[in-house]
Amino acid sequence: MSIRWIVPLLVLFWFVSAPGWAVADAVKIGTLAPKGSPWHDIVQDLSEAWKDASQGQYYFRIYPGGVAGDEPDMVRKMRIGQLHAAALSGIGLSRIAPEVQALQMPMMYRSNDELDYVRAKVAPRLEQAFLARGFKVLAWGDVGWVMFFTRQPVVHPDEMKALKLFTAAGDTVVAEIYKDAGYQVVPLASTDIHTALQAGLIDALQTTPIAALSFQWFGLAPHLTDLKWAPLVGAIVVSAKFWDGVPPALQARFLELSRAAGGRLQASLRTLESQALEVMREHGLSVHTVPPENLPIWEARARLGYPKIVGKMIPGDLIREVELYRDEYRRAQSQ
Repeated sequence: MSIRWIVPLLVLFWFVSAPGWAVADAVKIGTLAPKGSPWHDIVQDLSEAWKDASQGQYYFRIYPGGVAGDEPDMVRKMRIGQLHAAALSGIGLSRIAPEVQALQMPMMYRSNDELDYVRAKVAPRLEQAFLARGFKVLAWGDVGWVMFFTRQPVVHPDEMKALKLFTAAGDTVVAEIYKDAGYQVVPLASTDIHTALQAGLIDALQTTPIAALSFQWFGLAPHLTDLKWAPLVGAIVVSAKFWDGVPPALQARFLELSRAAGGRLQASLRTLESQALEVMREHGLSVHTVPPENLPIWEARARLGYPKIVGKMIPGDLIREVELYRDEYRRAQSQ
């Protein structure tokens, strides 16, 4: 090789291999959220923000709408390196760190403000649990409040016993909790809900208002129990192996951008949830208020399932910590 080519090649090698000058790195990220949904839009926005912050070095290659599989599939693919990241609901997050269920306990919270206060307090502990299992939480978000949509009005928990209640296939713990409390459960894949409602295989389901509107389930289960049963949280996570390969200066900036995106997503989804409820009302959804005297009965019924979860899936001291912060918030608001 001529000497006149050696120096330029050495210079090129130095620029390509030097920190901050690596070739563009597509971050492969999966989500069940379809194109045009708030979760998909925020991931797209975050991709542009990362690209700008890294001078084009990092950007997202998004696999939306379940193209990368369901949430357990995405978790598995992150573990083996086929995906770098995923935007997951609490269902997928709990496959990594079951402790996240502490944010989703039935009848634990009465409002978004309570949830936000508790989550801010316990997030560092939860994030350590994810890190210990090989994942970095970039941003927390919401999916919405899980509520009951039924074929006939329900304002007392015993009224649900006459109905066939959908539970997610594979979620045996939830199915056992409902069975033990005297409910009829029908485990199904989420993709089968519409067909099952049409066929009369199920009469009731617990889901978020956004999902009920998006999949038109409310047309076949047109009664809503106005009760915030449990929040369904979400988060954007990356594999720790991938994250460790990001330069420290970019890590700090990426985390800052991701947390800001999570805040925007949270505000967007809560507005969308209110709009979804209004649209469904306009198209025939009947909303049934739970009488105040029934609320303690719902809360007691929810707590019947705690022994199957607390101390098994979730450390007992974490639940006590959650209850401590929740009560702390309630006391502050009552003063």
